[in-house]
Amino acid sequence: MNTTEFPEVSVVLPCLNEAQTVVRCVETALASFHSSGLRGEVIVIDNGSSDGSPELAARAGAHVVREPRIGYGSAYLHGISKTRAPIIIMADADDTYDLQEIPRLVSKIREGYDMVLGSRLGGTIIPGAMPWLHQHVGNPILTGLLNCLFDMNVRDAHTGLRALTRDAYDHLKLRTTGMEFASEMVINAGQARLRIGEVPITYYPREGVSKLNTWRDGWRHLRYLMLRSPRHVFLLPGIMLILLGWLPIIALVSGPLIIGRLFFDFHYMIAGSALAILGLQLITLGIHGKAYLIAHHLEQPDRLMNSVRRHFTLERGLLLGLILITCGVALAIQIIIMWAQHGFENIFELRSGLVALTLGVSGTQIVFSSLFLSLLQLEARKD
Repeated sequence: MNTTEFPEVSVVLPCLNEAQTVVRCVETALASFHSSGLRGEVIVIDNGSSDGSPELAARAGAHVVREPRIGYGSAYLHGISKTRAPIIIMADADDTYDLQEIPRLVSKIREGYDMVLGSRLGGTIIPGAMPWLHQHVGNPILTGLLNCLFDMNVRDAHTGLRALTRDAYDHLKLRTTGMEFASEMVINAGQARLRIGEVPITYYPREGVSKLNTWRDGWRHLRYLMLRSPRHVFLLPGIMLILLGWLPIIALVSGPLIIGRLFFDFHYMIAGSALAILGLQLITLGIHGKAYLIAHHLEQPDRLMNSVRRHFTLERGLLLGLILITCGVALAIQIIIMWAQHGFENIFELRSGLVALTLGVSGTQIVFSSLFLSLLQLEARKD
């Protein structure tokens, strides 16, 4: 590695006990620089190795930095902070990715792409390189879910071989410390409207024991996708539940409904009340979630939140909540008056009571949700 000239490319390799392969990876990366005429550096992040991997990597020509905080994301966050080049290549130190592919990734970046993913699913997976469950179930499902939730179109969102520009990396503001770092990078790039390209690559069997835990790391990716998508996890189900909830309330408020041999009575109103209240809860959680992500710079405001910002004020939220509460209380008072007129004897006003309860609880929920949303917006304005 030529240390007297400013590098064009920085290759970053996290390493945890990869003594069998780290030298080969470093040497392959340096050879790819030589064959393509690139000026480059190789940075190996020691993430707690105990097998001599850091020393071997240093002797092979890598610059070794140490990151004591265990985690895929932790290693990359620290390692990339030590790079000097305008183009960053991310790979693994287990020799499953052919680092002779570096010039192809760099060429794609120079075409104008901000990020380039080395697609295993769009390329060749050597037999034994990837477990059947990962190749045909885990990776396709997680990638498909990411594409669906975030309106993207990538073939392999969780590949370990990727390139990006320094400007793109700085724009992404990455912060996760585990395997979900790979998902966060692609999601943030998509939401920032960065130009993402892919090149098909060959994925090889690794030597030694894999650090990947199928269920734990798969869940971390899935959990992160859900947390980053409050619209799909909270808002859409909430709208459906409100519609399903108020339908039987409205249909049965005046009495039972008979359709053919089917008999619908107040039991469905009770279920509808619960669904309507739950649906409103999900909607408010979804809006709060979006506001939180924006306040903490994890997302840019979308059409929904821009609409909320234009039309929502604390006063309007309080007014809507108080109107619903007032309607509920008015119905409750009407029931009490009717009860008094019957000498406080047993009367059957369950239908009106359910409507009053649903309106009152919904209004109260809107009042406190409006206060909380205003707090989140205040935080966003402060930032």
